Amino acid sequence: MNKQKPTMLITGGAGFIGSNFIHYFLKNYPDSQLLNIDKLTYAGTMENLREIESLNNYHFIQGDITDEILINNIFNEYDIEGIIHFAAESHVDRSIIDAREFIQSNVLGTMILLQTAKAHWEEKDVLSERRFHQISTDEVYGSLEETGKFNENTPYDPRNPYSASKAGANMLAKSFGSTYGMNIVISSSSNNYGPRQHEEKLIPTIISKALSRESIPIYGDGKNIRDWLYVEDHCRAIDLIYHQANPLETYNIGGGNEKANIEIATEICEILDQLEPDLRKRSSLDSFKDLITFTEDRLGHDRRYAVDDTKLKNELGWKPVEQLESGLKKTVEWYVNQWKIPTL
Repeated sequence: MNKQKPTMLITGGAGFIGSNFIHYFLKNYPDSQLLNIDKLTYAGTMENLREIESLNNYHFIQGDITDEILINNIFNEYDIEGIIHFAAESHVDRSIIDAREFIQSNVLGTMILLQTAKAHWEEKDVLSERRFHQISTDEVYGSLEETGKFNENTPYDPRNPYSASKAGANMLAKSFGSTYGMNIVISSSSNNYGPRQHEEKLIPTIISKALSRESIPIYGDGKNIRDWLYVEDHCRAIDLIYHQANPLETYNIGGGNEKANIEIATEICEILDQLEPDLRKRSSLDSFKDLITFTEDRLGHDRRYAVDDTKLKNELGWKPVEQLESGLKKTVEWYVNQWKIPTL
């Protein structure tokens, strides 16, 4: 990689959304240069990047965004033209058990990136030109009742340590824009799904448990509602926001697919019934739905999320392409092809 050439810095690019974005970006901008830093914790894996790791315009650094010396060295060695900041501890259940890692990575890590970028871009007199894109989540807004949607002006009301840490990181990012004139944009998306997602998340858990013929755990009554966004649609939205949004703008990204968790589980099981009929029969199951069980609800479990993405659609012309039915089928097929199905 040419260290003198303008380079996009991606943080957390070995994780679910980050790795999908890197695949998307290198496919759509083959002449660009991309640097990926990831700590490779439980949520990130090099397997997500095998297809592109040998490209001449891509380079990976294993490291922690809270390592101030490392981040400073990256800016010294490379001409960082922009940052898309995915890196974050993002598993709500883990944040409930121990919030410290979430504050360390999501808040302190974001602050170190912002301060380092600010110092280097000020030195080059490009502070207002080079963009810092903070990737966020609709969970910062809290919980909704049966009607209504979050919009960009909805006050933050996080209900668990993870969402609180993301809210703090967002506010830090925006403050660097307001105080120092940094070119900051923030995007908050609804629940993502698709290939390369960590197995602890809802949809991969449903698939893996079904293929292993184990109980499929659903929190509470299963009626918690999420708006589901196919990850490639999210990548297209990030691309538009990064390249076209005005500084200090915030955009919500939604999939337009509100479903209760129990509905998602049921639909996935029905897809698996079609894809793996022999496995179902050998397991003496009438349907993989027979494996669904209800467990004690999670602490601080928000009842409903849904975002109003009218601003993104009207101002930047984005809209989701993937329908939930087709997106779920693609997702299930990907996991079935990736994971070895245990034999009886």
